[in-house]
Amino acid sequence: CCGCCILSVIFNILITIAVLLGIAALIIWLIFRPNAIKFHVTDAKLTEFTLDPTNNLRYNLDLNFTIRNPNRRIGVYYDEIEVRGYYGDQRFGMSNNISKFYQGHKNTTVVGTKLVGQQLVLLDGGERKDLNEDVNSQIYRIDAKLRLRIRFKFGLIKSWRFKPKIK
Repeated sequence: CCGCCILSVIFNILITIAVLLGIAALIIWLIFRPNAIKFHVTDAKLTEFTLDPTNNLRYNLDLNFTIRNPNRRIGVYYDEIEVRGYYGDQRFGMSNNISKFYQGHKNTTVVGTKLVGQQLVLLDGGERKDLNEDVNSQIYRIDAKLRLRIRFKFGLIKSWRFKPKIK
């Protein structure tokens, strides 16, 4: 029954490691008490948004937004910020011209970018009707979505890079 003893020891070691990792994660959470980073669009200026008969969308959109780090002990390295513009479910533009930066704890940073260019978009009849209504009302249903590559700084320790989901 030597094989059973070896399996029992390996199982006990794995359970012990899992429990220790759980305790370490709980202690780290209790020390740092992480809060979600908050993103808010503060200003948007749309100077061109026209669709020609060949479904070519011309756009010029200036966006300013704030990034709020409410954490007391956690800093954030923004290694890459990519802003994507959407009209309905159609992506029409992208900008990744925001320089990387470090954001300290309890800090709000203002970031600006510009989406400018032209893009082929395929709008169905309902979406084209929505666009015509938006043009007439001068109120556009545009979404800005962010893709990030960030790292966290906990005291002297930096985390690995990852891509968080932004809601």
